[in-house]
Amino acid sequence: MGFVDKLRGEVVDIVEWIDDSRNTVVWRFPRYHNQIKNGARLVVRPGQSAVFVEQGRVADVFGPGTYELVTANLPVLSTIRGWKHGFDSPFKAEVYFVATRQITELKWGTPNPVILRDPTLGPLRVRAFGSYTLRATHPEALLKELVGTDGSFQTDEIDVLLRSIITACFTDLIASAPIALADLSSNTMRLSEELRKKVLAKIDDEYGLDVPQLYIVNISVPDRVEQALDARSSMELIGDVDRYQRYQVGAATPIAAANPSGGVAGAGVGLGMGMAYAGAVTRAPLQVVPAAPASHVWHVASAGRVSGPFAVTEIRDAVASGQMNASSLVWTAGMDGWTPLGSVPALAALVAPPPPPPPPAP
Repeated sequence: MGFVDKLRGEVVDIVEWIDDSRNTVVWRFPRYHNQIKNGARLVVRPGQSAVFVEQGRVADVFGPGTYELVTANLPVLSTIRGWKHGFDSPFKAEVYFVATRQITELKWGTPNPVILRDPTLGPLRVRAFGSYTLRATHPEALLKELVGTDGSFQTDEIDVLLRSIITACFTDLIASAPIALADLSSNTMRLSEELRKKVLAKIDDEYGLDVPQLYIVNISVPDRVEQALDARSSMELIGDVDRYQRYQVGAATPIAAANPSGGVAGAGVGLGMGMAYAGAVTRAPLQVVPAAPASHVWHVASAGRVSGPFAVTEIRDAVASGQMNASSLVWTAGMDGWTPLGSVPALAALVAPPPPPPPPAP
């Protein structure tokens, strides 16, 4: 440090902090050998506190305002120094400015899933993220526990600690909250406030920090769980699955009839299959037959023409309407060649004779 800087440090007459950043929590006023001029002016702006530290001990704390640094304005420091009739200039003390305004745009999130015990679905893995604000309320505790001799203390130096505390509190909260997964969105604000109180209880007294606002923005489950929930909701909306399947067949019949190459034996077969199926439904209950694997589709050879592919249900409907029988030639991937329908194990049950009528009642 040059002579001019040394001289300027010894005759400091304005002690202030103009915060150009939005993430600084504590800033130490720089001066040569911590020397401050007797009668210097201290300027503490709104959202700040000024803390005087003498030999590692917090002496005096000033809130927003303008002060003249004389014996009367430094009662604790005067007692420590033994100044009974004023003090000589300059005097030595460290001055820390602490931001007491809210520091915003801070984020938190769960690095790993936590367990939610849904009353209906059982244990579920969920993730969450959100935002929070931070404010220093007890500068003495903050300096003692976190800042130490750091000349500039930023939010990123405490961000990891705070996110860990928030995650631990969220895990405890979500594990004990008797709330179903479907009801989480309607309880987000209440859970956010409960989480804020849990976090505040851990950092207020120990670190001198406050969390004025803390929000849970989103709680999500794994993709597979979302797909299962969507499927369950769809089944509940459909209701009677058998009626829904019949509706699907009826809706697909005009499309099959309009496709010249989609019939088993040419144009119009799709319509006939639909009508035969509808008649069978009104006359007799459907027979439950073993079905081939869902991945198998079948081709049919009739009168020198090949049509298809058809699902097993379409083959069954064609048999029921008389369009196909046990000697109809069919083929699917993996077969060596065209084979009569009755000789294919996966389809043989479709052409099996119906059971005999029941014996007469005694």
